[in-house]
Amino acid sequence: MKTTRRNFLFCSGIAAAGLSPISQSVAGTVLPKHSLKGKIKLSFEPYNLALKHVFTIANSSRTSTPVMLTRVEFEGVTGYGEASMPPYLGESQETAAKFLSKVDLSGFPDPFQMEDILDYVDQIDEGNRAAKASVDIALHDLVGKLLKQPWHRLWGLNPVLTPNTTFTIGIDTEEVVKQKVREAAEFKILKVKLGRDNDREMVRTIRSVTDVPLAVDVNQGWKDKEKALEMIYWLKEMGIVMIEQPLPKEQIDDMAWLTERSPLPIFGDESVQRLPDVVKAAGVYHGINIKLMKCTGMREAFIMAKTAKALGMKIMIGCMTETSCAVSAAAQLSPLAEFADLDGNLLITNDLYTGMRVIDGKVTLSNLPGIGIRKI
Repeated sequence: MKTTRRNFLFCSGIAAAGLSPISQSVAGTVLPKHSLKGKIKLSFEPYNLALKHVFTIANSSRTSTPVMLTRVEFEGVTGYGEASMPPYLGESQETAAKFLSKVDLSGFPDPFQMEDILDYVDQIDEGNRAAKASVDIALHDLVGKLLKQPWHRLWGLNPVLTPNTTFTIGIDTEEVVKQKVREAAEFKILKVKLGRDNDREMVRTIRSVTDVPLAVDVNQGWKDKEKALEMIYWLKEMGIVMIEQPLPKEQIDDMAWLTERSPLPIFGDESVQRLPDVVKAAGVYHGINIKLMKCTGMREAFIMAKTAKALGMKIMIGCMTETSCAVSAAAQLSPLAEFADLDGNLLITNDLYTGMRVIDGKVTLSNLPGIGIRKI
């Protein structure tokens, strides 16, 4: 895995865009000195997120989301991470615990050796992307705290350029949908889940309450490219501004056909998991939705965003239902994005952290170091 990734980056001509973000971003900065007598320690514990409403997408519903909370400690400083594991991803608290039990960071003398550490974590087992992301996020939080800087600044990103975030309206009854829309009055753009037999009804219901722009997430729910194109033209008339994963990820040729003809930008989500998928998505989608839980964390997400930009693709930074820990980590990348879907912490009732805020609909980053969070 390690050799494959680095060869891929080299052959793509984009290795300098993301492999060593610390060394590039803090050139001229004196890094903090450490005795290096301490050991890096990982710990973890399960937690269950309680959703404010039943969350329904094209093929499933749930009222809670299992997560795994992680901590990476070094010389008295603690970084926090999180793995969010909605059932459809195929991970669970049990699989995360099994994976994380294999992770031994005590052999690394310096947390700034992030490339070596995260390559080691990635090679332990195949899959387990959310569990890997929980270590990646905690390590980034730790290193940012040691540097006393937030990651958007270490990456050289301008926090003024963050986009508005969507607020997700799940598939539900007409009255509940209207209630959800009213609760989201502060948001400048909403995201509606489609992909069942009541798509037009859902959109009309939302339009009876608000005229703000809408993003649409079909979650692979449409199957026929001709009907999908007809639907997209109708959605454009209804004020929709982008479409996410309209067709099953396996229908690559149909997806490319649809993207070529679509009057709205189409983003790949389920079809774009990790870095190699970005190049495959070029010409098939107008843009990609990057989620830390899909791609193993912040390091790979940053490289994916820079790669997509180099290929002329648009960026959406997304999330699962998560605490402010993982959402704030993803938000560090948001100045690179045209769209953000960073509302996962707003959909739950038992957040453990404060971090990224939504102010007047806009993703708003703090100057707190690391991923920008505090424990409540």
